[in-house]
Amino acid sequence: MINQEHLDYFISIVGSENVKSDKAHQIAYSYDATRERFEPDAVVFPRDEQDVSNILKYCNEHQIVIVPRGAGSGFTGGALPANGGIILSLERHMNKLLEIDMENMVGVVQPGLINMQFQKAVEEVGLFYPPDPASEEYSTLGGNVSENAGGMRAAKYGITKDYVVALRAVLPNGDIITAGKKTIKDVAGYNTAGILIASEGTLAVITEITLKLIPKPKFKQTYMGVFPDVNKAMNAVFKSLASGANPVAMEFLDALVIKALKQKFPQVELPENAGGVLVGDVDGSSQAEIDSQLNTLKESFANYGSIDFIVAKDENHGKSLWFARRNASPATMIYGTKKLNEDISVPRSKLPEALEGIYKIGDKYGFNVPCFGHAGDGNIHVNVMVKDKTNAKEMEDGHKAIEEIFQFVVDMGGTLSGEHGIGLSKAPFMNIAFNDAELNLFKNIKKAFDPNNILNPFKMGL
Repeated sequence: MINQEHLDYFISIVGSENVKSDKAHQIAYSYDATRERFEPDAVVFPRDEQDVSNILKYCNEHQIVIVPRGAGSGFTGGALPANGGIILSLERHMNKLLEIDMENMVGVVQPGLINMQFQKAVEEVGLFYPPDPASEEYSTLGGNVSENAGGMRAAKYGITKDYVVALRAVLPNGDIITAGKKTIKDVAGYNTAGILIASEGTLAVITEITLKLIPKPKFKQTYMGVFPDVNKAMNAVFKSLASGANPVAMEFLDALVIKALKQKFPQVELPENAGGVLVGDVDGSSQAEIDSQLNTLKESFANYGSIDFIVAKDENHGKSLWFARRNASPATMIYGTKKLNEDISVPRSKLPEALEGIYKIGDKYGFNVPCFGHAGDGNIHVNVMVKDKTNAKEMEDGHKAIEEIFQFVVDMGGTLSGEHGIGLSKAPFMNIAFNDAELNLFKNIKKAFDPNNILNPFKMGL
């Protein structure tokens, strides 16, 4: 428990305006997108890296739990204070764009900067930061790094880890470290930055991030491929990519999602005969390059059973084609009162097999399981729809179905999460994806960084 002596020390570091232990702040920082609630004892807003260092050093000496937090938009409870303690909130003060280095094509940011704000700033000078999680308008870059966030553009451009050049971070004992340089090549020492990426705030508190930038593409166009069923669409995904197509995004909707969208949003632009849809963008340096990409996709989709290929006439038409994908999640609520949604990922060649198996598990328990997501990178958003969330048996069966889906996916070479992370909600399933030797290695890494286990303890099952 946090006592007044502890609070007074934090106040001496950051000022009374940056230490809050009232009920309103405890409630405000008790939840994330999981809707689970765990109240912290207090919330502290560090002003800079030295504040973070002083706070962590004190907490380490006094065995006080610290949970780093950005915007609290995570889906797995990674920033929830499940064991009480202090929320270390980085969004209030440590949210600045420090530098856009045009010569070296990198941006230097503090962890509390919003992803979309950074994207807009670099695009104004003709550069581009591709990682675009669905929460880009409010999620922080520190949170993106801590969860290794993905997004719709991952099919062509990759995910957060592919753009982290260097980090500054504070260890639980207060020591400040630098991991990586601005250089393109750096093979001196262990890849500490790589260990901190996706560590979910369990190893250190990230205080500065250097991110790779690329030239902004000059042209972009939206397409939609329409298929009679989702199996044909899934075969078209990996086979078209293997044929040389290189779309920015290739998102999919299955028949259940299409049905839900038509019912929930009558204005949605989806052909009546659609049983599976692929929608995305292509980009490039010239219109000729765009046209070539679209022709490759059209021909490849036709070879694998498409019944229509729609190309956006202009930006507004493109937005109308994207409307279906962006509203897939809320539309699925027509199938139940509780959605058990997971973000499994499989090798792209396994997409048809993965969906077939997922549907069979849903049928076994009597659930509709609408699926959509990032087909271009093998990331499927699986939604086990429980009709009545007040029915204990239905909820129990829903969680059994999720566990079977995890086991099925891992057995085919997939993983528990493509972008949401593990946090609290997936921690019980870590032994499905990792053997004892691997789990022990994770625990030893955690102990090396945080021997007193004060930093976001017990997340990822550690």
